[in-house]
Amino acid sequence: MSIKKKLKKMLQAQKQVEAESAPLPSQPEAVVPEVLEPVSANDPGQAMLELPPEHPLYRLYNQRRQEAGYLPAPRLCLDEEGVLPPETMRTELARLRAVITGACNARLKDSRNQPKPSKKKRKKGQEAPEEPQEKDKKQDDAPVALDALPFFFLSSDKLYAWVIVLPPMGGGRELTREMIYEALVAGGIGFGVDTHLADQLAHSDRRYFTLYLIAQGKPAFNGKNGNIVDNFPRVIERTLEVDEYDQVDYTALNLIHNVDRGQEICRLIKPTEGEPGRSVLDQEIPAKGGRDVPLPRGKNTEISEDGTQLVASIAGSVDFTGNVFQVKPVLEVPGDVDFSTGNINFLGDVNIRGNVLSGFTVRAMGNVRVEGVVEAGSSVEAGGDLVVVKGILGDGTTTVQCQRSVFSKYVENATISVRETLQTDCIIGSRVYCGGEVVVQSGRGSIMGGKVWAGRRVRANAVGSQSECKTSISLGGSPCASFEREMAHREVNDLEMEIERLACQPESPVRASLAAKAKLKLMTAEMKLRQIEEKAPIPVEDDGGEGGRLESAVVYPGTKVRIGDEVLRLRHVERRCVITMFHGEIVVM
Repeated sequence: MSIKKKLKKMLQAQKQVEAESAPLPSQPEAVVPEVLEPVSANDPGQAMLELPPEHPLYRLYNQRRQEAGYLPAPRLCLDEEGVLPPETMRTELARLRAVITGACNARLKDSRNQPKPSKKKRKKGQEAPEEPQEKDKKQDDAPVALDALPFFFLSSDKLYAWVIVLPPMGGGRELTREMIYEALVAGGIGFGVDTHLADQLAHSDRRYFTLYLIAQGKPAFNGKNGNIVDNFPRVIERTLEVDEYDQVDYTALNLIHNVDRGQEICRLIKPTEGEPGRSVLDQEIPAKGGRDVPLPRGKNTEISEDGTQLVASIAGSVDFTGNVFQVKPVLEVPGDVDFSTGNINFLGDVNIRGNVLSGFTVRAMGNVRVEGVVEAGSSVEAGGDLVVVKGILGDGTTTVQCQRSVFSKYVENATISVRETLQTDCIIGSRVYCGGEVVVQSGRGSIMGGKVWAGRRVRANAVGSQSECKTSISLGGSPCASFEREMAHREVNDLEMEIERLACQPESPVRASLAAKAKLKLMTAEMKLRQIEEKAPIPVEDDGGEGGRLESAVVYPGTKVRIGDEVLRLRHVERRCVITMFHGEIVVM
């Protein structure tokens, strides 16, 4: 709102107040300020300064009103135009109250009679001073003439300045335009001054006891921080959704995000410089520049010449690990892993279009995707996630190790070690070591036979079978550490048996060479076993530790649940149950 419109609005409001409630000049009365009612956050009344009737400002106001006959009521609205932040309003009102109180007290003190001369003690023999005449007493008792006084209130950040004018006293001069400008110069206020208000204030009916915003500074704007815009997700959702037929489409879980060489992975938005401001005292307000953000450059990535893009230096799959983007090479196997490919040992991701045939091994530092079946006697090790679209069909010797999560259509007669989550439709006769959660709730959703050890939780539609096949569920503890220890023991035993078998053979250069290699492997295996035992000693194989729970729609007899040292063997069918540890005992809820 411009100052012209604001003054026009105030003059109209003043005329309305005069017509309705103006007191007679011959009967001046002391004004008692009204108590403001609570207002909403958008109501300008929240910025009004409330003062008690005995405040020095009202003493000055009543004195001026008796002299003038009528005077508009004081209006001390600190933020009529909404320039102050709401959180600073209370603090600024307290400061304004202190400033006005001090100025009005000083004004009252200056308006009193001049101080009388101090009485000195008469020396002996000295005549008493003559008493002043009555005329001189009246001159001494005359009030001091004080001109109108404009004074200013500055906000804490020196961005805003308000003016309030106290009226003249004792015959002093009324407010003039020159007084306002002289006060501005004396107060050092020289930036953002509302000159139109300063020119018109001396002629306004509300020039006294009203607070006006007379100067606004220029706030400083800090620069924006740098930002990274990603073209690939940093966190991959590894959950499968069940459709209306209670089936899961394992082909829909794409954990490999391919990228071409030179393709942009993410882009840097550079920080901006701050814009300095200016206070009403014509002083510069410094601004802070935005902080720079480094590009998350990892392996097989490079930064563009202008420094704003992170691009792939090779073709592969993008992965966000350790707060950086890296590009891992992707090995595409168009068919089965068989004699045409041999065993696979790859540092990146592996995408197999066919099956992993019996007797072959696949090792990858990244994710592994098998669109067919992992057959009996094969082995798969993945440093990331493993997806087997058609399932794992083992014969007791099939081994799968995964550092993240495993998603498979089914798991049968296999040994699985997974550190995070195993999600499948069915587990039959397998040994599962899962550091996180085992989810078997899609499709058949059943766990039959074998052993499932989960560090956190097992969720299934059915556990065991009506034929009461032996099914073991262990909860809590460190399943993966137990698996590593078990595999190390098995490797040591196999090598010891190999050395014994070689010792029974006739001496020959071939036997000596094979025995030397076996002994070297045995030393390595024993060293690995010692490191595992020192790092995470596990007293017994099935000690699952405290914690964990089993949630199932039905649990059949023949199922054994172990939590720590406690074992529960179910004798009856339990439906829609939760089995967990409660006060040191395994309970079925």
